[in-house]
Amino acid sequence: MQRRMILAAGAVAGVLALTGCGGGGGGDAGMDGRGDITIWYSNNEAEIAWGEQMVEAWNSENPDEQVTAQEIPAGASSEEVISAAITAGNAPCLIFNTSPAAVPQFQKQGGLVNLSEFENGDEYITERSGEIAEQYRSEDGGFYQLPWKSNPVMIFYNKAMFAQAGLDPENPPLATYDEFLETARTLKSAGVAQYAINPAPTSEFFQSWFDFYPLYAAQTGGTLLVEDGAATFDSEDGQAVAQFWRTLYEEQLAGQEQYQGDAFADGYSAMSIVGPWAISVYGDDVDWGAVPVPTQDGTAPEETWTFSDAKNVGLFTACENKATAWDVLKFATSEEQDGIWLEETGQMPLRQDLTATYPDYFEANPAYEQFGDQASRTVEVPNVPNSVEIWQVFRDGYSESVIFGENEIDAFLTDTAAEVDELAAG
Repeated sequence: MQRRMILAAGAVAGVLALTGCGGGGGGDAGMDGRGDITIWYSNNEAEIAWGEQMVEAWNSENPDEQVTAQEIPAGASSEEVISAAITAGNAPCLIFNTSPAAVPQFQKQGGLVNLSEFENGDEYITERSGEIAEQYRSEDGGFYQLPWKSNPVMIFYNKAMFAQAGLDPENPPLATYDEFLETARTLKSAGVAQYAINPAPTSEFFQSWFDFYPLYAAQTGGTLLVEDGAATFDSEDGQAVAQFWRTLYEEQLAGQEQYQGDAFADGYSAMSIVGPWAISVYGDDVDWGAVPVPTQDGTAPEETWTFSDAKNVGLFTACENKATAWDVLKFATSEEQDGIWLEETGQMPLRQDLTATYPDYFEANPAYEQFGDQASRTVEVPNVPNSVEIWQVFRDGYSESVIFGENEIDAFLTDTAAEVDELAAG
């Protein structure tokens, strides 16, 4: 979790800054141009390895439509760099690292191509990703991002600590809020770690994606924070999730001060909320297990939802050869390339029937199988205007009431929902 948070923290200033950018930038060179294109991908080592082989495979088969690839240029954040490129009109054709939270602003800037306007564009996206694709549609009904890959978050727990506290390390009692709280109290009283669980208590807008939002997704069976232009969380389910976290903080089962490092890896906490990237990060250093996030009364694992922590692909309006870019995008998200992606990175392609499509991979890598199954039940950040501001307003109210107990939860939910409704109206 900490690795992801450190990477994401650098994005905060840039994402907040880009929300103030005006429209324009780039122009639209038509949809049927063909020829050479440029793409950007993330600077993650495993993603670079995938990108290099993908480009080599495409270029060997398409000598007249060559792809030049590079890592996203350095900057305060990827989002800031992309926003600046849109404004300057020199964005690449494809960026394989597009944050869903930033898509509404990139679209407002005029920087993104509506992929639904390609022949069979809508069909390709919905057939590949299934029902989950609908979360990525913009308000006008078009797809300005291709749902690409996710890191569905679950509860990682330290088996050795659980055993030391007298808890069953293979079947830990974590499914319901009451079970989770009793387990957390047992861990705390046994002194195995400073905290039972320790999500970052800091105020960045994205932090609620890794405490409140996964549990809200699970408690509601897949409800987004905003649906049909209105906040959904001022409800009994929102109250239950917020009160659960308030109890953890009130009883000092979770920490109210930021930990400098990876609390789970360092043994500072016995549990963490992380995605499948953590499997390779923790490796053999932590004897870990993973279970779905809890719900108030317990939900079967195969029915539990969570947050996706996705990154997607954008096709940008500055691109002169959009037809080639669309073909490259389909090639890069084909069944073959998605399989190579899975092998290289351990991140889940946003492809329906994932475990059935790649049975050999999941048989050989059983630790990833539950994440492959979980990937079909994820919620995304709502694709609405003022997305980042909405999350910041939510985080500010959550921090005050849930983390620090300085406001009533009822008031937080009601007041914040009203602010979110205004922001979502554009």
